Amino acid sequence: MKILASEWIKTRRTPIRWIIFLTPVIFAALVIGYYSMRTISTDIQISIFEVFFGVWTIVIIPFGSGLIPALMIQQEELAGGFNGFLGSKLPRQKLYLGKLTILILSAAGSIMAAAVLLVVGLSVILKISISWPIFIAGAIMAVIGTIPLLAIHLWISFAWGMGASIGIGGAGLLIAGLMGTSLGDEVWWFIPWAWPLRLSMLPGAYLLYKPGMDFFTDTNLIINQGIIGIVISSVFFAVVLLGGLLWFKRWEGRKVYE
Repeated sequence: MKILASEWIKTRRTPIRWIIFLTPVIFAALVIGYYSMRTISTDIQISIFEVFFGVWTIVIIPFGSGLIPALMIQQEELAGGFNGFLGSKLPRQKLYLGKLTILILSAAGSIMAAAVLLVVGLSVILKISISWPIFIAGAIMAVIGTIPLLAIHLWISFAWGMGASIGIGGAGLLIAGLMGTSLGDEVWWFIPWAWPLRLSMLPGAYLLYKPGMDFFTDTNLIINQGIIGIVISSVFFAVVLLGGLLWFKRWEGRKVYE
């Protein structure tokens, strides 16, 4: 807990907290504002779900996953060229895991806050009846898909710096967009930037259910896809985490160019 508290304190004078806290508020407000100008129809929940999670997972998650780890590591780099960070008496593994844990908690909190604010805003302001468990389930799946990306970008930020992390995050944005089309139907399980989008969209399929549809067959298909996606992303995360820990144990920092 001391490591987590220390890592959180380090974000005090950076844009990180503003990004984490303001992004869900602004995005939820924009979605609510957009639908306040549209006619409320019977299938509006489906549209809201797809717009909310589509934009969040295609745009915000890939870019944020590249930006926030880069900002965290840049702070350590500018504070004496990693000397204070690497000179800590704490084990290297704990230092690395502390950074990653703060990233995961921040991303999870931001995603969940955005979903909750959206559901509350739609219910209170627009008086739209929302199946909130499905939206929360979508947010949880988005978090699961985001965790491997954070592990990737933390390693990249340590190894190559801010430019590389943000650049790869930008490329990930384009990849996520492509994986949201039919091009990703057969390969999304193996593309990390597709996981937040594809996993978060699975609970939304229940909003499409109508009387007469084969509910159990469709449910089994959704569950099977979800399990496959979660298992693959979890194994990938474990591999990247282990590789990052082993690499960081021998890492001696990068040269700071002034």
